[in-house]
Amino acid sequence: MRARQPEDAARAATHVMLRLGLPRDPRGPRHLATFLVATGVTVLATRALLAATGYPQLGGDSLHIAHVLWGGLLMALGFVLLLSYVGPSARPLGALVGGIGFGLFVDEVGKFVTSDNDYFYEPTAAIIYATVVGLGLVADALHSRRARDPREALAGAVDEAVAGVVGGFTPAARSRAEARLADAGDVPGARETRALLRSIELDHAELPDPVGIVASTVVRVLHTLVRARFVPWLAVAVLVGTSAVTVSGAVYRWWSGDDSPGWVVAGALVTGAASVVLACVGLVRVRHDAVDGYLWFRRAVLVSLLVTQFFLFRLSQWDASWGLLVDLVVLGVVGAELEVLRRRREERDASA
Repeated sequence: MRARQPEDAARAATHVMLRLGLPRDPRGPRHLATFLVATGVTVLATRALLAATGYPQLGGDSLHIAHVLWGGLLMALGFVLLLSYVGPSARPLGALVGGIGFGLFVDEVGKFVTSDNDYFYEPTAAIIYATVVGLGLVADALHSRRARDPREALAGAVDEAVAGVVGGFTPAARSRAEARLADAGDVPGARETRALLRSIELDHAELPDPVGIVASTVVRVLHTLVRARFVPWLAVAVLVGTSAVTVSGAVYRWWSGDDSPGWVVAGALVTGAASVVLACVGLVRVRHDAVDGYLWFRRAVLVSLLVTQFFLFRLSQWDASWGLLVDLVVLGVVGAELEVLRRRREERDASA
């Protein structure tokens, strides 16, 4: 009985998700980001295309084959891909196809929350935006609220090996698998997995990953931009400017007697002001601690992106898309600058 106590204690300390056999995919945040970005881009592209073509109806006079049906078909195709193949290779494509399908599906939400099937229902943009943001917050909670267990890193390495044992390793796949194994440390099974990785032959053939190519290009561009020292400051200035425009716009609507709901105007006013305050705190802090200052800038962008934009979409429908694009660009630049600053701090600490 006493011999079993350490084993029982280790089992009790294991997170319930791991005990149920549900380790998190180390590349899960990237796949979820692909899904959500594909959803948003599909909604905007669909609205733009329909507006440019006069909102045609596929099916003639007696039928209307709505694009929600094509969305359901693509989501089903995404599920088929993800459920049919073992290993990580099909996940980027499944996330992309599923995101496009969900974008076509959720774009027609106005028809299903109104009694007269109104595609142009005014709060539609806010509903879609809140849905995408909510899914993003759920994804963040799944992957960021709990530290990654070393056994999850080992599971990630084994998952990479699944594709390698049948098709060989590309240099990038081998690098990912070895990085996961290094994160796993000396947990049970690590030695056997290391031997398995060494036995896998090199093979340069792999499934195309257009999302990965785009993401890598964006990262390179952002890191190139932040080398010009004025660019991060310009991004912060744009953030403060757009937040000020948000606040002044909300005040103007309220002052001119706009028929928008009062809580929407108040929400845009309060959250826009909060974003400005956070950015100003960052401007003060960045003089003493650059990393801390940019963390405050990041908080300002996130308030605008996650909360203020919801109210703006409710006020001005699809015109708020421009503000969303600005927030995403500023968030990318601030994130790239934070990564550079943290790397420099780590290098200074290592040299010291």
